[in-house]
Formats: sequence, C-alpha cells, structure tokens
Amino acid sequence: MTQISGKNNPAAAVLTYDADAIAAARHLAEQAKAGAVERDQQRIYPRELLNQFTQLGLGSISVPRQFGGGGLSFQTVAEVFRVISASDPSLGQIPQNHFGLVQFILGEGTADQQQQLFSAVVSGQRLGNGGPEKNTRHTRDVQAQLVTTSHGLQLTGEKFYSTGALFADILVTTAIQDQQQPVMAFIPLPAAGVEIVDDWSGIGQRTTASGTVRLHQVAVDAQWIMPLPAPEKPTLRGAVSQLIQAAIDAGIAQGALDDALEFVRSSSRAWVDAGVSRNADDPYILADVGRLSTELTAANALLVRAAQVLDSIDQQSLNAENCARASIAVAEAKVLTTEVALRASEKLLEWGGSRATLLRHGLDRHWRNARTHTLHDPVRWKTHAIGNYYLNDALPARHAWI
Repeated sequence: MTQISGKNNPAAAVLTYDADAIAAARHLAEQAKAGAVERDQQRIYPRELLNQFTQLGLGSISVPRQFGGGGLSFQTVAEVFRVISASDPSLGQIPQNHFGLVQFILGEGTADQQQQLFSAVVSGQRLGNGGPEKNTRHTRDVQAQLVTTSHGLQLTGEKFYSTGALFADILVTTAIQDQQQPVMAFIPLPAAGVEIVDDWSGIGQRTTASGTVRLHQVAVDAQWIMPLPAPEKPTLRGAVSQLIQAAIDAGIAQGALDDALEFVRSSSRAWVDAGVSRNADDPYILADVGRLSTELTAANALLVRAAQVLDSIDQQSLNAENCARASIAVAEAKVLTTEVALRASEKLLEWGGSRATLLRHGLDRHWRNARTHTLHDPVRWKTHAIGNYYLNDALPARHAWI
C-alpha cells in the first residue's frame, strides 16, 4: 500500500495523559486570547496557533493508542475544544472536522488505511474537510463525481463550508464513484486540480476559512477511498462530531461571560435609577449573572455527561441502541450550549451598555460567533429528536448532525 502524506510538517508530540492535553489546550488558549479581537476584525488566520495545536500533540489525542496516538477520553477532547474556543472559537472550529474524520476512519477504514492515515495524523498531518455541496436540496446531497478514466480515478466537483481545507495536509471529500457508490476520498495536498478558495464571508467565525473547494479532474488513488456507511450501520461519528460542536459553543459562552464580567467591573456605568455607584452592584445585573452562570454550569455538566456516555461505549460493540443513547446525550448538551452561547453573548452587550458596542472593544464578536456557529445544525431538530426518543422510542437519524 502506498504511503499517504501531504506537506512536510515539524514533528508533533504525542499526549498520552488527559491532564497533559488539557494543560496544552490552556497554554494555547492563553496565547490565542491576546490577538483574538485583531484576528476577528482583520480576518487574520490563526495559522501559527493552529501549527502549535498540531505540534503540541492535540491533533492526535483521539487516535487510538494501538496506532500510536494518545487514545484519550472524549471528555478530554470536549474539554480541549471548550478551553480553546473560550479564547478563539475560530481556532476551535478549524480542527473540528479533523477529529470527525479520525472517527470516520476508525469506523470505515480498512486495517491498512487506518494504519497509514493514523500514522500521518500522529506525525503532525492535518485532515481537512472538502465540505458539502453548495447548491443542493440539502447538505447530504452529493453531486461531485469520481470517475474511472484511462488515467485512473479522477474527481470533479465544487464544495463549500470547507472548514479546515485551507490549512490541511490531506483533503477529505465526498463523491459518487462511477455514478453508483457514495465514497469518501483522501487527497494529499498540494494536488493538481485542487483549488481552495479564500471566500468565506460569514459574519462570525470569520477566520475559519470555511469557503469553497473546487476539484477539477483530481487524481485519486484507489487505495484512499472509503465507502460511506449505509444508513443502517451503527456509528458514533455524528455523536463525536456534535460533541465537539457543543464544546465550541460552551467555549463561546464562557468567553462571552468572562468578558462580560470584566467589562461590567471595569468599564461600564451604573444606570441612573439603580441607586448604586457601580454597575457591578446593579441588582438586576446581579440576578442576570446568577442565572446565566447557573445555565452555563448546567450546559457544561451535560457536555461532560455526554462525553462520558461516549467513553462508555466500546467501538467493537456498537449497536443501534448505544449509538442512539450517545446521540441523544450529545443532543441534550447541544441544546443547552446553543442557548447559553447566544444568551451570554447578548447579555454581555446589554450589561455593558452602549459603550460595549464600540468597535475597539471587539465584544460584538462573541454574538456573531455564537449566532454563526450555532447555525451549523438547527437546535430545533435536536429537541425534536430528544422528544421522539423519549416519547416514542424512536432512534435518531444516523448522520454527522445528530
């Protein structure tokens, strides 16, 4: 089997202790916080921080130990993303698909594919998402075509929401092979025919580079194709992906609350009717802070519980019931992390008053990030799935969004 490898990156560490991974995340988050406002306002990509993420060994913490990775718990994975996203959720979101793809490889790759790809990840290679189609009925529709030609397999199509692709060593994307089988193709970068377009213009998560990928007759090695799983096959891919998305939202909420408390203490004025000299003594703000802090504590507790459910499931004994249990636990966390991220980022501006909206503070980024990221998958369908599960014993759909 030919070796798969993208760009030549510096060697990455391997983190085999949960505490070490969380410490590395905190170290990175501290550095990320310093330039977060400037990166958001000027759309400066966090390339150096992302390189540190990889070199610190955070990119391989979910790779099983038998393949040389950290093999750490999902609870640690969630905490790593939560901590980093509290400082810069764009930096948190960029590697999210990398972790989802690690889970996909674990479930769908052959033994040889797993060995080669996980070896690449452990050495410091990053997997990037080729994104869904841009102009289809829904996000699961695939129009890109992988066709057999006299020159081998060639892939042609156009993708969007390609978070991570601009920073990737190996591009991973879906296509229909010979008009029949939906597959996932792994393409080492750079590659002829691959154009990664810097055209992401979302109001939030501005430095995720979640834009267009164009593929024109891109050569694909047949050894690096995996079939997409049949709908009836039990998988944890969706639950793992959504756990990380929920952790990002929890981080956004924490970052907004932290900035809100600091701004109220140091930079805001008390309202004329409050009868207090400091805004931090306003009784309504005190009550709001108490309620929001309680909501965030509850959201974080559900996030931990969801990760523990995933940790309790053996990859070798997956079935419909335990996969559903994981998806529902994660969905419950996602409902609260979505709500508290939006609420915290809005309350920040309310408590801070008009001066909190001044561009020099950059506090608006929290709401823009929360609103943009929580649109990734509508929370109304999470509550529907939860209710249907408990009331009608209906198992949730199996895809990357539940």
